Amino acid sequence: MSTQVLEGFPSDLAASDPADGAVTLTVDAALYPLEAVYGAAYIFIDRCYVLLDRPDAEHLTVTLADKKGASGADAAELRRMAGEFANELLTQAWRQRIVVENRALLEAVTTQALAGALATGAPAEPSLDDLANFDFTEEAFDDPLGIAMSWEEKYKKKTPAEEAAEAGGEAKP
Repeated sequence: MSTQVLEGFPSDLAASDPADGAVTLTVDAALYPLEAVYGAAYIFIDRCYVLLDRPDAEHLTVTLADKKGASGADAAELRRMAGEFANELLTQAWRQRIVVENRALLEAVTTQALAGALATGAPAEPSLDDLANFDFTEEAFDDPLGIAMSWEEKYKKKTPAEEAAEAGGEAKP
């Protein structure tokens, strides 16, 4: 296993092993929350194998291995993977910080929305008595866009007579 320093990355933070088709990034645990690392890793699991490790209390290591094996990733591909992961890690850390900073606001809005729905006094779902007493004889409402039409009605197979009537012609037997 021969590790190489990735061009453009600090030597103590990123190293690649083209023979294995893998790149390892060292992440400062104080700078990036664990949830951000998990979020970034989740984004990458469809592209490469992801291994998370904690060598010590202050650091996490993330190893990204190409799913094609050693033959599939060259040094440029490994550098690209490491760069994309670093960018995604920063994105996830920022999202995590926004959620933490706005938690009170999110909780207040959610509470108000739920309280408003409960304040109307309307039950969440009709009772069996309500359904039994419902008058289904009312005229259908106006639906010019056909939004309320069922899928079966909209896409049913038409008879030749119905197709001719829509086209404005006569039906052929």
